[in-house]
Amino acid sequence: MKNLLRPALLIPVLLLLALAVLPPIAAGLDDNFWVAFFARVLVYAIAASALNIALGFGGLVSLGHALFIGIGMYSVSLPAYYGVSSGWVHLGACVLVCAVVGGFTGLISLRTSGIAFIMITLAFAQMGYFVIVSLKQYGGDDGMGIAAASDFFGLQLKTPLAVYYCAWGLLVALTYWVMRLRASPFGMALRAGRQNSRRVMSVGLALQRYQLAAYTLSAVLCGVAGMLLANLNAYASPSSMAWTVSGELIVMVVLGGLGSVFGPFLGALAFLGTEEVLKAATEHWMAVFGLAILAVAMLGKTGLAGWLQNRFAKDGTA
Repeated sequence: MKNLLRPALLIPVLLLLALAVLPPIAAGLDDNFWVAFFARVLVYAIAASALNIALGFGGLVSLGHALFIGIGMYSVSLPAYYGVSSGWVHLGACVLVCAVVGGFTGLISLRTSGIAFIMITLAFAQMGYFVIVSLKQYGGDDGMGIAAASDFFGLQLKTPLAVYYCAWGLLVALTYWVMRLRASPFGMALRAGRQNSRRVMSVGLALQRYQLAAYTLSAVLCGVAGMLLANLNAYASPSSMAWTVSGELIVMVVLGGLGSVFGPFLGALAFLGTEEVLKAATEHWMAVFGLAILAVAMLGKTGLAGWLQNRFAKDGTA
């Protein structure tokens, strides 16, 4: 409890609490845009937190995690196409397929390292993209609408508000779990392997098994984020598997702070929030946005979470 009073942790917690009360305020102002927008932020924060387990803890730079977001989206749209609206069926299909595909692709990818690992994960994501594009009966590259939202015993994710609170609750639970995971023997072995893999293996730890478990777990959680995104958009598209989506997730993790607990949330909030502001300000927002990300990456290698910690530490308030 004392650690939560530190400003570097208290600020992200307060932001999460503020998001919990945002929908009633938006309803009072008769402005539903912010509910839909921040629902998207929360969903991407979940996906970034998932990637952080592989990238931030394990040092696995994956350009293929968009594949699992796409699997999650089609785990909703394909059963719904055949009249199956049960959210438990959607979730079961998502977890099973993501675990199998994540374990298989991770097992192959982890036989390499560095740029080869990045390119193999990218190749797997592109394979998934072209498989979905080739399925013309399910919309092909046009994607497909979702006929029925996921239904969890009466809780239907058919409105942005329902997705919003589901994503908020899941993000809070995931953040707490990641906090515990980071300090666990599993998390410490992963983080040690990221810094010096040879030393970890020299003490008898099977680092590759830890990395495979982290990669597979990250894949499943990304798939769950894809499920929520599909319900939010009421639409599934192969573009969700594009390498640019994987790149955006990496930017969110790095922007927030690699390996930090609240970093993915802060990174998703900053990334999507800045994008929305710049879109409203100029039609050349992508050029400005790119320069802003470059500046943050060069000036603050520890991301927003590290900046908060260092900022308040210098003031003597941490």
